[in-house]
Amino acid sequence: MDIRYSTNQRDFKRYTTEETRREFLIQNLYQPDTVQAVYSHVDRMVTFGCMPVDEAVPLDKGIACMKSFGTNYVLERRELGIFNIGGAGSVEADGVRYQLGFQDCLYVSQGTREVVFRSADPSRPAKFYMVSAPAHKACKTTFISIADAKKKPVGDTATANKRVINQFIHPDVLETCQLSMGLTQLEPGNVWNTMPAHTHERRMEIYTYFGIPEGQAVFHMMGEGQETRHILVHNEEAVISPSWSIHSGCGTSAYTFIWAMGGENQTFDDMDHIAIGDLR
Repeated sequence: MDIRYSTNQRDFKRYTTEETRREFLIQNLYQPDTVQAVYSHVDRMVTFGCMPVDEAVPLDKGIACMKSFGTNYVLERRELGIFNIGGAGSVEADGVRYQLGFQDCLYVSQGTREVVFRSADPSRPAKFYMVSAPAHKACKTTFISIADAKKKPVGDTATANKRVINQFIHPDVLETCQLSMGLTQLEPGNVWNTMPAHTHERRMEIYTYFGIPEGQAVFHMMGEGQETRHILVHNEEAVISPSWSIHSGCGTSAYTFIWAMGGENQTFDDMDHIAIGDLR
């Protein structure tokens, strides 16, 4: 497990490009028949990636739970959100199997002992992107298809940010302990997300970008609003965003991203907005 420790905004101002990427960028999440895990000490969020090809892959494959989490199994004191960004596949949670197509989602409750991943076709494997947050109560494990997600159209082509926010793991859709997740799709010809920028001191956020065409990229903006930096992000990479940082991206083409939040509250509109004219 890759462990990332917390970084404060004062030290961050002195980071080089290499240091910024090492601290916040998550790469290589999808390796055949393995589980990749990145543990962030920012709100103790964990990012997982799994690409089952030739075998069924359990969530705890290669993870020493007692050493990593101090628990007997991964979700003993955690909840988990799963998105499939690859070919068709399935997730089995304590013996119940759920079929996940492209961009479908599964919320898995705290207290679930066994989670197992499979691909329907090894030549087109599923790619399961996951984020886990600490949880103090059990909620209902729930499947949400992309068709059933709550859709919130926002933005405008005139400002190159016309997009649809698909809310999946969200208080308006289902009950969770603290985890919130959704998927935002940019319309063709649009490249900006989450602009005007904002922070939310009460929650951290993790973005993963996918659907980026070959040869294209996203400039993910981060840092304090008055002293911003960027990370160049390629397809199927993720970025950790502390509560003090903006989190916004501009692509060289349209793309899709999944956002995950954890922290003090789940109020989606609890944001500290920064006017575009005030950004530096």
